[in-house]
Amino acid sequence: MKTQNADSSIDKTEIVTTGEVKPQHPYKIKPGIDIPAMLLFDGWSLYGMNVIYNRDAVPESEILALNRNDVNKFDRPIIDNYSTNAKKIADYLFYGSMPLPLLLLADKKIRKDGLKMGVLFLETMGATGVIYTASAMMANRFRPYAYNPNVPMDTRTRGGARNSFFAGHPTVVATSTFFMAKVYSDYHPNMKNKWILYSIAGGLTATCGLMRLQAGQHFKTDVIVGLIVGPMVGVLVPQIHKNHPVGDNKLSLLPNFENGATGFTACYKLGGRHLH
Repeated sequence: MKTQNADSSIDKTEIVTTGEVKPQHPYKIKPGIDIPAMLLFDGWSLYGMNVIYNRDAVPESEILALNRNDVNKFDRPIIDNYSTNAKKIADYLFYGSMPLPLLLLADKKIRKDGLKMGVLFLETMGATGVIYTASAMMANRFRPYAYNPNVPMDTRTRGGARNSFFAGHPTVVATSTFFMAKVYSDYHPNMKNKWILYSIAGGLTATCGLMRLQAGQHFKTDVIVGLIVGPMVGVLVPQIHKNHPVGDNKLSLLPNFENGATGFTACYKLGGRHLH
């Protein structure tokens, strides 16, 4: 049964037979907050990309002074990698992943919220861009190929050779694909085998990370950080915007007077269970 307009606090909701109030849309966008945030994040990302990919060339003397033994043992073997084919594959995954969420519009439920999803996706990608560019600016870590004497010197001295930390390609792939998996799952909460969506996202991300390692573009620690940041942002930003049913408080404080004690008990609702 649908509610009337008597109570604006539950406008655009449905009341099911159990009496539970459920929102029609999985996400809530606040234009006054989310649009400025989107513009800020994306603006900074564009600025940061311009900075880190237009750095001054590295002096050849500085490259020749690099010592592979200064690299930790875990990362050091990657110095010998330099595959242009692997780099191309990673680039295909990188550029191909960014427009991939447009496929969500093929779903009727999601297509109705197309503008909302556009803002949410741009905000999500912008958040990743801010974290990545800020890290690259601060770290100034040389890429593995900068240490490799078999790589042409004009490549090793590029300004972008300082952008090793952390791995941007797999981070972007993860942000985009995990965003897709998260959004589709939230619009279809009763869908079975959701793990398949996340497995595909994880597989594409891992493949991109592996290719960047084989290309000598990043160390293993750079890729590991990217494999953490990308999925985290891709899932958490939509989750922050999740439109929970009215009265569905995840965290509650209850008075506690057991055994003569006074105080409060914190209760967090996880799915259908309560954790105390």
